[in-house]
Amino acid sequence: MTASGPGAAEAVDSVLAALADPTRRQLLDLLAERGEATATTLAEQLPVSRQAVVKHLAVLDTAGLVSGGRVGREVLYSVRPAALSATARWMSALAADWDKRLATIKRVAEAAERERRTNRS
Repeated sequence: MTASGPGAAEAVDSVLAALADPTRRQLLDLLAERGEATATTLAEQLPVSRQAVVKHLAVLDTAGLVSGGRVGREVLYSVRPAALSATARWMSALAADWDKRLATIKRVAEAAERERRTNRS
């Protein structure tokens, strides 16, 4: 993995691991729609318990994808887009690298095909 900066690879790994779970992706979607919400409010939208939601939010928080702030007796969670943006940049760079590799393979294959046609003539 080629991520820039110290700890960048670990941060990308953490984000990808957090996003591997469909419930956590749903939580991110719900938070993106609402702006912020409590674990109780989020649990009402999902087929899992509030305790499970809290555990999933902890994983997302550790990955830097959400943050929770206490407001009175409740904790309001919101999306933190920076970690997701860094992961998207890494994925974009990876895709660009693969595009270059595939373009090279295509050029080599086309050159070989042209040479084969020339040799047949």
